[in-house]
Amino acid sequence: MFRAALQNVDLFWVILLYVVFVPETGCGSADADSCHEVKTAYMMRQIGPVELVPDRPGTDDSLRVCVHPGPSCCTSKMEDSYMAAVRSETQQKMRSYSFELKYLIAGHTKTFESLVSFTSNLTSTLFDSAYSSLASNCRPLVFHLFSDIKRHLSGDSNSSLDNAVRRFYNDLFPLVYRRLLNPGIGHLSTSSYSSLSTNHDECLRLTRQDVSPFGLHPRLLVSSLSRALGPGRALSRLLQLAGEVVNATEKTTLSRECGRGLVRMQYCSHCRGLTLIRPCTGLCVNIMRGCLVGVSELGAPWGSLVVLLQRLAATLATSSNHNSMELALLAVRNHVNDAILHAQLHGPRITATVSRGDDGIEGVSSAHTSDDMKVLTRQTFNNGRRKMKKHCVCVFVYRSFPLKGSRGDKSRSLKKLSREFQGSIQRYQWFFSELPEMLCESEMEVEQHTCWSGQDVVESYAGRVVGSTLKAQKENPEMTVRNTDPVLKGAKQKLEKLTQVAITCSLIKISFCAPFNSGGESINHVAFTWRKMPSQHPPPPPPPPPPMPHAQTHTLHVHHAH
Repeated sequence: MFRAALQNVDLFWVILLYVVFVPETGCGSADADSCHEVKTAYMMRQIGPVELVPDRPGTDDSLRVCVHPGPSCCTSKMEDSYMAAVRSETQQKMRSYSFELKYLIAGHTKTFESLVSFTSNLTSTLFDSAYSSLASNCRPLVFHLFSDIKRHLSGDSNSSLDNAVRRFYNDLFPLVYRRLLNPGIGHLSTSSYSSLSTNHDECLRLTRQDVSPFGLHPRLLVSSLSRALGPGRALSRLLQLAGEVVNATEKTTLSRECGRGLVRMQYCSHCRGLTLIRPCTGLCVNIMRGCLVGVSELGAPWGSLVVLLQRLAATLATSSNHNSMELALLAVRNHVNDAILHAQLHGPRITATVSRGDDGIEGVSSAHTSDDMKVLTRQTFNNGRRKMKKHCVCVFVYRSFPLKGSRGDKSRSLKKLSREFQGSIQRYQWFFSELPEMLCESEMEVEQHTCWSGQDVVESYAGRVVGSTLKAQKENPEMTVRNTDPVLKGAKQKLEKLTQVAITCSLIKISFCAPFNSGGESINHVAFTWRKMPSQHPPPPPPPPPPMPHAQTHTLHVHHAH
């Protein structure tokens, strides 16, 4: 019995001595006799050359950040490596958090580009199916028209829908005149045709607005696009601004003072052999807020920007057919078709008008070219006048169905995509205000009863946690914060300026709003129609229908006997 008790006492002293003199793995002190755990962590995190880590703790008077009165497993060169690593790690975490936001912004911008590309191809098929003689020459014209529309929709301040549509119809008129209204021009000899074509085409372009071969259809197209593209143009402008802000935050440079704080928070514990302990929450929040004070300063204007993005997306998601951007772009095909039909139905008048103006046109071309064209155009008209009683033109019109929202493929509906974007962007309203806390949450994945205070192991952080504003950061106990990053400061000023202009334009209607949405229409009734939702009044009536409905025509010339 006495022997058993003696064995238990011996076992007790053995365990006690083991606990006192053998350090706990990963949480012991470098005062022991090995830096093996520190070297392993240094190698696993790929911080730098593992040869920089000493085998045993020692004293290094050149340490500047992780200063410790006792033995340390760190050297000054290791501190430099820790500094570079911790900066890179923090910026990588910031990029990972903002990746989804960048993808969301770029994805909705791509939606507009895809819609413009689709409607451009759709408009080109009009010439392939109904006006094959014009198809090869009109494809570049359609491409340039929609390229200008795309530039306007993207918010380019130098773009103009009026100029784009005018240029398109100016270039279209010579083709319609020669190929559809006066196809006999194409029967000239190759040399004669080539010499007169360029000069006469230029004259037709210059006189298109005076001749007015397409009636009111060019003006109706400008009106339709200006009315419907306004919200999309404003949204594109703000999406571009949002993307610039996110890129600026990712490229921000972390100051050296920030780097010192991050090293003290994450790696100074390693110098003591404590490779597994986590920093205290208060320490992390203070240091992250100090490092990202410029990012946090973006919080308020960014929140206003997100509200504007939501409301503009809601405008696109709930717009009537009369103001639908999707339908307006799809309707370009019908506007062009109606314009060509108008020219065909008024062919004799157009030819006569051009013929009467030939005397003025001759001066810009060679005598031979002008005479050929003069004889040809007058002969065409005179022959048409002499035979006017002997033949009639029968036009068979196939009415097209009115354009409606895409029902067959809901996944590609602009309204549905806008509604999804409206809900998704809302989650990021306070993104930059909360980013420091989000970065700290990744550091606090494991709950522990003790934490690293930057100097030692404690049960809780004793320092005061300060706010995220620049003024509050003047009292940060962990680091000295003087100024914000110049790039972020510029981004904040631009963000505040544009969002304030946009908000002002949504509250009052003044000409001051025009520069925000320059390019033909003012923002007061276009870009912020969301302020009128839900409308208490019916939408304004659509413009009067063109002389002919949307149609494809087949012309049959019936000649009567003399």
